[in-house]
Amino acid sequence: MSGRTLGIDLACVAAHQGSLADEAGRFLWAGRRFRSVRSELEAVLEAAGGPDGLTVVMEPTRNAWAPVAAFFRAQGATVILVPPERAADLRKYFSKHAKTDKLDSKMLARLPGLHPEGVPGHDGAGPTDDLRRAVRRRVNLVQDRVTVHQRIDALLELFGPGYAEALGTADYTKSALEVLGRFADPRALRRLGRRRLTELLVKTSRGSWREGKADELLLAASGAVALWADGGINFAGVAADIESEVRMAQLLDTEIARVDERIDALYAKADPAGIVLSTPGIGVTLAAGILGRLGDARRFGNLAAVRSFSGMVPGTDQSGISQGRPGLTKAGDPGLRRDLYLAADLARHVDPVLAKKYHDLMVKKGKCHTSALCHLSTALLTRIASCLRRGEPYALLDTDGNTITTEEGRQIVKDRFTVPADVRAARRRGRLAQAQKQGTSRRRKGSQSAPAASPSPTNATGQDAAA
Repeated sequence: MSGRTLGIDLACVAAHQGSLADEAGRFLWAGRRFRSVRSELEAVLEAAGGPDGLTVVMEPTRNAWAPVAAFFRAQGATVILVPPERAADLRKYFSKHAKTDKLDSKMLARLPGLHPEGVPGHDGAGPTDDLRRAVRRRVNLVQDRVTVHQRIDALLELFGPGYAEALGTADYTKSALEVLGRFADPRALRRLGRRRLTELLVKTSRGSWREGKADELLLAASGAVALWADGGINFAGVAADIESEVRMAQLLDTEIARVDERIDALYAKADPAGIVLSTPGIGVTLAAGILGRLGDARRFGNLAAVRSFSGMVPGTDQSGISQGRPGLTKAGDPGLRRDLYLAADLARHVDPVLAKKYHDLMVKKGKCHTSALCHLSTALLTRIASCLRRGEPYALLDTDGNTITTEEGRQIVKDRFTVPADVRAARRRGRLAQAQKQGTSRRRKGSQSAPAASPSPTNATGQDAAA
């Protein structure tokens, strides 16, 4: 049969709907319902005339697209995944005031006809790729741990500044969690005493915390008791909440450690030559994050397509004689951009070529640190993708193109491309002035339990606030 296009509107719970169109965009059938069941997928494929000349178009709806795409791709059909924003714009063109599953499937079936130059197909594993799923899970677990640590910060603020000075904030060590998990109540910590607390600290920190840290904690506990000497707080109740949060933080630490072990094994299998890991300054976690989110670099037509995939390229806004740069497109996986940003910040301390680019952006072109690193991230992605496509490790070179060692690279960067402190401070002041000019919302900064300064702009009850 001649070329046909099967548009599928996917559903996570309900049945999918498909519509089949010929090369001219005429529908052979429309609104056929089916589920992600082998027999029903085979029936749809048969009704579509088999895989020869068949193009299947769908939106990547959650994970529902993965088994459907895998089935049709395995049978020999071409699978195209359409970005949701593109599908939404096309839907408005065809039917501005109506949205149904049948209309969506018909709209997707007509999409290839609007691209005579062709629409790139999809050959990735998506959520079924173990490395991609593992690196995403690690990010989610780390974010959850940060949230838990922030809640511990908020609870310890009730005890005064002593605990923050002794334990730090935002990122608690295993020793700190062990102490808070067993002796969050300041009175219990004081009863433990200096000798037994020191023994606990030495054991849990492997000797890095000793008598001095014990004295700091006991002073913090005494300060908390003195602060609330007039009453007004239930130490046991607050301690119970802290201990609950500590248990969650410890569980997350355990899960992150397990995911790290899994990522190490998966990365070694996906990149046995260690090409991404050869990038200067980065470790397995970042290397796996970049590779897992980027996928096979050879699937892109050229390096420009790799940069476009990352979303770290400027958009274009041109009309007549005017042309603007609305900023980065930010298309694709935001996690890839974050990992590249972190990798670029590490690599610039080792790679003289990247360090020179960073230095010129900061010193000569007046860019701030964030903007300069975004430029570096794009350059780093291009080099990593080029290495992957050639199957060669990252070559560390000086600015004259000579091969150098990591130690030599660090020394060159230190000697020639260190950004002066006054320049860095000036760029930071510029960013701060811009942020202050834009303003901030006091409502968003305030405590959640504090009384509102003004009535809520969205009164859910519709009643007067003073009623």
